[in-house]
Amino acid sequence: MSLQIIQYPHPTLRHVSKPLKRVDAELREWIAQMFELMYEHEGVGLAANQVDLPYRIFVCNPSGDPDQKDAECVFINPVILKGSGQAEREEGCLSIPDIRAPVVRKEKISVQAYNLAGEEISGEIDDFFARIVQHEVDHLDGRLFIDRLSPTQLADISGELEEFEIDFRSKRDVGEMPSDEQIAARIAELEQLRT
Repeated sequence: MSLQIIQYPHPTLRHVSKPLKRVDAELREWIAQMFELMYEHEGVGLAANQVDLPYRIFVCNPSGDPDQKDAECVFINPVILKGSGQAEREEGCLSIPDIRAPVVRKEKISVQAYNLAGEEISGEIDDFFARIVQHEVDHLDGRLFIDRLSPTQLADISGELEEFEIDFRSKRDVGEMPSDEQIAARIAELEQLRT
């Protein structure tokens, strides 16, 4: 299956992802594709539901550089245990391209997850890396960075968001996009395979 980044307001972006119970060759292939897509679109993180998969997994590379393989991380079933401090920084999202806005997040977090080898990883991370992890965990919980904006900030980008909504509806109208029911059925089928 060839993965693609889905765009707002695709329903899978609002789906709360299910924890994974196993890693297999197909999942490893999807993760490799996720890294390729992330780099192709000049991102630093990509969650599974951004490629229409309902699993609690994301990939990231804070450097954004495909040559820095040692900076690549895979987080399976991530949990943010606690956070401290607050910082505001501009964020964007590969599922809402070309829209950026300032988002307040914790400066430092404790996170626990599993890597591709099935080993538990945990620790404290801060600054930009912590922001990426919080952004991606939000995705897995069905939240987008735009949900964290103030009403005024949201109003500033509402016209651009409406363009995404109109484009989505027009694709549906011509049969290029499945119905909500078809998407829900596909998600349920995928969840049965691995959760």
